[in-house]
Amino acid sequence: MSDGLDDVVAAHTVLSEVDGQAGRLIIRGWPVEQLAGRTAYEDAARLLFDGFFEDLLAGLAGPLGQARAEVFGEVAALDTGLLDRTPIEAMRALTARLGDGDDLATALRLTAAPAVFTAAVVRAQAGQAPVAPDPALGHAADILRMLRGREAAPAEVAALDTYLVTVSDHGLNASTFAARVVASTRAGLTSAILAGISALKGPLHGGAPGPVIDMLDGIGRPENARAWIEAALDRGDRLMGFGHRIYRVRDPRADALKAAVRKLVGQSNVAHGRLEFAEAVEAAALAILKARKPDRSLDTNVEFYTALLLEALAFPPTAFTCVFAMGRVAGWLAHAREQLAGGRLIRPQSVYVGPQPKAAA
Repeated sequence: MSDGLDDVVAAHTVLSEVDGQAGRLIIRGWPVEQLAGRTAYEDAARLLFDGFFEDLLAGLAGPLGQARAEVFGEVAALDTGLLDRTPIEAMRALTARLGDGDDLATALRLTAAPAVFTAAVVRAQAGQAPVAPDPALGHAADILRMLRGREAAPAEVAALDTYLVTVSDHGLNASTFAARVVASTRAGLTSAILAGISALKGPLHGGAPGPVIDMLDGIGRPENARAWIEAALDRGDRLMGFGHRIYRVRDPRADALKAAVRKLVGQSNVAHGRLEFAEAVEAAALAILKARKPDRSLDTNVEFYTALLLEALAFPPTAFTCVFAMGRVAGWLAHAREQLAGGRLIRPQSVYVGPQPKAAA
């Protein structure tokens, strides 16, 4: 038995390999460094879907654009009850309105759903009317347009594409495993994606990038970094943006996202000073963690520069996990279809450690 299922192999997959010792992520045969910054999200989604849908088209940009337009109709269900919830809870509720199925059309609607619903929820919570999708745009470009009500700069679109591709799949993480478990029951793709969203919203999985912004704002200035970090660790706080369950070296996605943030300097909401400040905090944190916990490998993970990138693109921290879902949904769908192809219901065993029945008197 292994608590947390560490090192337990639960699936054979063609989708991605995470090598924690080498700091390597491979997605369908491609190192993540070769996909990030060079591949549009819809092309990464097609790469993940390849072999799992018989009617898969050569390009998904057009069909995914049409899917965004289709699911936008559900935005009409936004009401005060949903708008009082967090963005990911409201987005999940709207996604639950989509019909269950296992076909490509369902998969495309589910790929579109986090993007369309998150933008609508964020705008509605700010007192603004939702913006209908433009099916002619690429996925990342339309996300930023729906969020802001205006077209984004090419550098901003490229940065969001980099992020979405970078997080599109990552082995058998908690949300992907949850999606595969539900898919194995043949409940349908929508049910599997709802399981993935529900697992992702937890602070130990996808809910961490937002607190990185809280940390940076709390530190305020580079010279405050050491004292702030030391005090946080003295309290037993978890330092968001550092350490990973799998990686024993630097998360390979961190550098891809840092490079994307650097390209935004002067072209978006990120100022050069903000990036320099983050780099100073990162350096201080790594030095302190190495000194305090020399027996553990606690390096920068994907969350740290994700926070800066999404902040630069004007996503509110409350919606950061929703943007994670926009990228990871393609991976969830591919894993769900892969699980269906195997046809085996996931049903592990447990070890009972409770009281035994008392012998009869």
